[in-house]
Amino acid sequence: MLISRTFGAFITKGENMRSSRKLLVVGLVAISSVIGAACGGSDTASDTTAAATDGCVAPELNLDATGTETIKIARNNWSASAVEVEIVKQLIEKNLGNPVEIVDIDENAMFAGMSSGDIDANVEVWPSGVVPDEQAFIDDCSVTNMGDLGAVGKIGWFVSDYALTQFPQLSSWEGLKDPEVAKAFATAATGSNGRFLGMDPSFSQYDEAIIANLGLPFQVQFSGSEAATQAEISALSVEQKPVLLYYWSPSGAVGKYNLKNIALPAPTVDCAVDGAKCDGDYPEDLLFKIASTKLAAKDGKVFNFFQKFALTTEDQLSFLGPVDIDKVDPAVAATDWIAANEATGSTWFS
Repeated sequence: MLISRTFGAFITKGENMRSSRKLLVVGLVAISSVIGAACGGSDTASDTTAAATDGCVAPELNLDATGTETIKIARNNWSASAVEVEIVKQLIEKNLGNPVEIVDIDENAMFAGMSSGDIDANVEVWPSGVVPDEQAFIDDCSVTNMGDLGAVGKIGWFVSDYALTQFPQLSSWEGLKDPEVAKAFATAATGSNGRFLGMDPSFSQYDEAIIANLGLPFQVQFSGSEAATQAEISALSVEQKPVLLYYWSPSGAVGKYNLKNIALPAPTVDCAVDGAKCDGDYPEDLLFKIASTKLAAKDGKVFNFFQKFALTTEDQLSFLGPVDIDKVDPAVAATDWIAANEATGSTWFS
């Protein structure tokens, strides 16, 4: 289903990351597909076919498209996605002439939409959140892995910087085992346990399992959204009250609030496969792009653009700061980024 949202205040994500119950069964196939697409192997493209990826036959490109077909881009519920789709929209409309429609859709639903051709593309997928029923659309070749975006994401546990001064033992995750430390993070709802501030419960996460399996005296409470989490951090920082929370990088908010990552131990299990036994840190994510395979026939020039489109982690940080901290409108941030990177943008249409 399509999720309607007002994108006045965006969340920055490490994803509208999927629910923990779905994350438990993520296979390594999602990661391997990204690596395969990045390496490219011996698959090559002719003038009228795209490069084959993930064992799929390269789709025939319609390079005679006249730029009249509307291109529908999936926008997910975080700030990087909000800016990226605006960059894509502005570039396609200027250089190829196609009208672009931005579709607000939960990342859980967009794979099916792309498979059917109702959605044309998404430019930021977090592989640690791709579950088997979504990977199946790539495996059956109805959705095409378009290769790496170029940015690297990392979900993790963060703590307010002043908490490290208040509790020097938090220089290691093992400091969280201290009941007195936990009490400093407690709320009325958590009692003697410390609060671990989760975000949107639909995001990919296994914090409850990590807490249980590491024997930490903490309890997960969800804020409901990134905006709510930021409001809570802001309120607590005024009184210098510590907070331990789920967040990710790249993110303008991590810098704004001086959040410090607490490195957890390496997990002893594959958390993507056996999330209930997860006892360690989240992996790094090589973000990648996907498109409806039907887009190749709809407009091969647009399909080619999406394969070439790339943003680095530094690119994301350059616009996440203005959007998350200065509240710049994502469309304005996109325009500014395009103006500052004209040479890069022009290569995506060559």
